[in-house]
Amino acid sequence: MAKEKIVLAYSGGLDTSVILKWLKETYDAEIIAFTADIGQKDELDGLEEKALATGASKVYIDDLRDEFAKDFIYPMFQAGALYEGQYLLGTSIARPLIAKRMVDIARAEGATAIAHGATGKGNDQVRFELNAAALTPDINVIAPWRLEEFRNQFPGRAEMIAYAEKHGIPVTASAAKPYSTDRNLLHISYESGVLEDPWFDPSADENKDMFLLSSAPEDAPDQAEYVELEFEQGDCVALNGERLSPLQVMEQLNELGGKHGIGRVDMVENRFVGMKSRGVYETPGGTILFTAHRKMESITMDREVMNLRDSLITRYSTLVYNGFWFAPERLALQALVTESQKNVTGTVRVKLYKGNIIGAGVKSPVSLYNPDIATMEADPTQAYDQGDATGFIRLNALRLKVTPAWSKTKTNFNLHL
Repeated sequence: MAKEKIVLAYSGGLDTSVILKWLKETYDAEIIAFTADIGQKDELDGLEEKALATGASKVYIDDLRDEFAKDFIYPMFQAGALYEGQYLLGTSIARPLIAKRMVDIARAEGATAIAHGATGKGNDQVRFELNAAALTPDINVIAPWRLEEFRNQFPGRAEMIAYAEKHGIPVTASAAKPYSTDRNLLHISYESGVLEDPWFDPSADENKDMFLLSSAPEDAPDQAEYVELEFEQGDCVALNGERLSPLQVMEQLNELGGKHGIGRVDMVENRFVGMKSRGVYETPGGTILFTAHRKMESITMDREVMNLRDSLITRYSTLVYNGFWFAPERLALQALVTESQKNVTGTVRVKLYKGNIIGAGVKSPVSLYNPDIATMEADPTQAYDQGDATGFIRLNALRLKVTPAWSKTKTNFNLHL
């Protein structure tokens, strides 16, 4: 009889390398290793050889960068998604794409299960499994870190390293990087290890080597640099007059942002599973794109449409963060977002300088800004009669004037306590 097949999300690190071998032994199964190329760059070097040497029967390393930029990053940025006011969701938005490709491979290979190396304490386990469930409800998921048998065998890194050495698994484990990282086209994250102390300062001179995508703002060029971003219906389609794909936009903005020390975030966030977690992020290109997109909306988006879309940012961001990308409510929100972006077309100019993104101009062929009406001088169009403001103010003040006297007195009394 043919062996059971399991598709494993494989990174080549210590955890997934040990898990690959452990799954093969424990389940007597054929392990198909899958790695999504979503912008890890040199982290992918030698990955196929390593997986095969560890016991994988087959290895998929799929270039998903174009799809990641076009179908995941761009729609999310149209929604203005920002988790807890700081996090641009770089890791979160990659997980539904990885899950999507995993279940595609599982179907093609006739696999009965998918597996991942996410710990039982983080968000990624939830994201992988919720997105997989939405796409393939009957797929089985193996999460070794949630299995008591696995945790008893590997209570710490020392046991994993010993297991790797015993089985000839080619991994390099070292204390040189006392934190974990996750990199893709949108960002790189740093967490755990020394970063679990929220008083630890990753921006200190002695810790500068931690950052991979950006220079420290104080070390960035002393000369500011301008960049123009051209948008069509909410998507950036050109930089400095050069037409580019979403992938190319992200790559070029990452270089520019990194050069000028843009996009670093250090925050304590609320994980879906219930605990608080400290994360440090570098999102150089995404931060420029996010800022420029908002500036483009300021001149092209109707006020009430913007208010409605903005009222949904927290909900949308939480859905992405928690793993509900393929849920019907996120798809419904996206339809509203897409409608809101139909007029978001034009060009934004920003100045990059030592960690700052400074607005330097915005224009649009469908601008809602009318300088003739907004001017403090005489309105040549006579579209706005200042006298109309008297009635406008009187009507808006009506409910304030009829507030009961006792309520006003009580409020004033409390204010003076």
